[in-house]
Amino acid sequence: MKNFWNTNLALSDDILMKIEKPERYIGHEVNAVYKDPNDVRVRFVMCFPDVYEIGMSHLGIQILYDMFNTFEDVWCERVYAPWVDLDAIMREKNIPLFALESQQPIKNMDFLGITIQYEMCYTNILQVLDLSRIPLLSKDRGEDCPIVIGGGPCTYNPEPIADFFDMFYIGEGETKYRELMNLYEECKDKKLGRKEFLRRAAKIPGMYVPSMYEVAYNEDGTIKSFTPKEEGIPATILKEVVKDLSDTYYPMKPVVPYIKCTQDRIVLEIMRGCIRGCRFCQAGELYRPVRERDVEVLKKYALEMMKNTGHEEISLSSLSSSDYSKLPELLDFLIEECSKRHVNITLPSLRIDAFSLDVMSKVQDVKKTSLTFAPEAGTQRLRNVINKGLTFDDIIGGSTEAFKGGWNKVKLYFMLGHPFETEEDIRGIAELSNEIAATFFDVVPKEKRVNGKIQITVSTSFFVPKPFTAFQWAPQCTKDEFISKAYFCRGAITEQLNQKSIKYNWHDADLSVLEGVLARGDRKIAPVILDVYKQGSFFESWTEYYKHERWLEAFERNNVDPDFYTTRLRPDDEIFPWDFLSCGVNKSFLLNEWHKAKREEITPNCSQKCSGCGGAQFGIGICFAR
Repeated sequence: MKNFWNTNLALSDDILMKIEKPERYIGHEVNAVYKDPNDVRVRFVMCFPDVYEIGMSHLGIQILYDMFNTFEDVWCERVYAPWVDLDAIMREKNIPLFALESQQPIKNMDFLGITIQYEMCYTNILQVLDLSRIPLLSKDRGEDCPIVIGGGPCTYNPEPIADFFDMFYIGEGETKYRELMNLYEECKDKKLGRKEFLRRAAKIPGMYVPSMYEVAYNEDGTIKSFTPKEEGIPATILKEVVKDLSDTYYPMKPVVPYIKCTQDRIVLEIMRGCIRGCRFCQAGELYRPVRERDVEVLKKYALEMMKNTGHEEISLSSLSSSDYSKLPELLDFLIEECSKRHVNITLPSLRIDAFSLDVMSKVQDVKKTSLTFAPEAGTQRLRNVINKGLTFDDIIGGSTEAFKGGWNKVKLYFMLGHPFETEEDIRGIAELSNEIAATFFDVVPKEKRVNGKIQITVSTSFFVPKPFTAFQWAPQCTKDEFISKAYFCRGAITEQLNQKSIKYNWHDADLSVLEGVLARGDRKIAPVILDVYKQGSFFESWTEYYKHERWLEAFERNNVDPDFYTTRLRPDDEIFPWDFLSCGVNKSFLLNEWHKAKREEITPNCSQKCSGCGGAQFGIGICFAR
């Protein structure tokens, strides 16, 4: 491989001096990959449709970037959504969006791959396409346009953005991209064109090409049918899954940015999936079955990445790190090795128990000031409804151990608006917070409160039903209902004996309702997204740029009732916009979980008993490890 190093930047020095953080756009970071474009057959640009600092923190792109660049015939580059200052300049001066590595226009590439991690980035996707001079609608693209392919968790309901994408990759990206690249090269050699490539690509497992399917609606607006347009195109698309997590691609030389990013650290992914089965949690279903990386492989990865990056922090990544079977051995190793190198360890997704607290007291970045619990609901009844698997004794017991160990700040995360929630459940948030504060005063004598009194921060987000969860049938609260619940919760907190020790925050209700529309929407939502973008909206996950009235006006102009997608209780037999996809968890299992939630029944986690979710069809992971 030749080292191709383009010193000609797409932006002039004059422009770079005018914008905030020009390092976002110049490339040449440590471990970035450069190839001679004449030596490769496929140019692929990987995009995270948000600002550079957030996109550079995403492990998935780092994995795919590393994997693609191991292919001799492929050069993978990166692009992120230009911040508002550069966006304005690029439009004014007619500068096309460019890849970081080559500084060449995105329009000239073969593929534009966009990872879609959250619904509120949908208008940013259009910003990236627009600045790239790629037609926003797939049907308007010609042979001179790259193939626009989407991946990530939001592709498990791609219908609201289906009009903007040529295809979607459903599932984990390590498995089928080589086959897709081979097909692209074959079609290119035979001069078959983009439409024939997409038709053939639709037959590769895990690939969804929206133009190859048609949808019909009932008079009430629900879906009547969703069918392939020709034979050989699968009626149901099963997600792609990595069979052996210890023997797959992982970036030993992740790209190291010049500027501080959201997660400025080494990320060590220890496992995928979650055993817990919380009924509101989409990720817990999408990434089943649970698979672990071998501990010896992880030790090797950690040492290699510390050597290759210079990062001063390493973080364990998973949905539930406490459930990794070799966690004590891995942590003992990391604590010893990291202390030699003056590298801190961060431990997200840990249950607060005696073991976790002991570990956290040993790692260098913890100063015994803040712990995080996520009870999600204020009463045991509602925790049973959502299948949280966390009891009052667990919470108070963990708090007791923490306070004895010297911690005096606690962050508590709850959701408001769960299905079957009552005022008593909301009041339970206040009462549980008060109990935790009282525990501190009971456990820690005055003379030992060297760090001060207990400080509890209670944060409530608003429940958004998501596809492929037990609550995909559930109605969502209206904005007024959400705000009423938040006010009630705040009032209940002020009634508590230890109210002065409790601070309360809540999420934006407008954003939550819109997220609900986008999460369970169908193809009729795409014109609304396009309309809002044309009114000037993007970076809407950033509160200062979110304009709710634009969405309300766009819904009205396009004759779309947002309540149809949010407040409506779905019948058991309704066809959902995402039913043509399969994440491996059966719809019948999720429906049974929905009815168990109504009955306040819990389901054991995967390590205790198999509940027959359907994940065993992949033949891997915890389904066969018990």
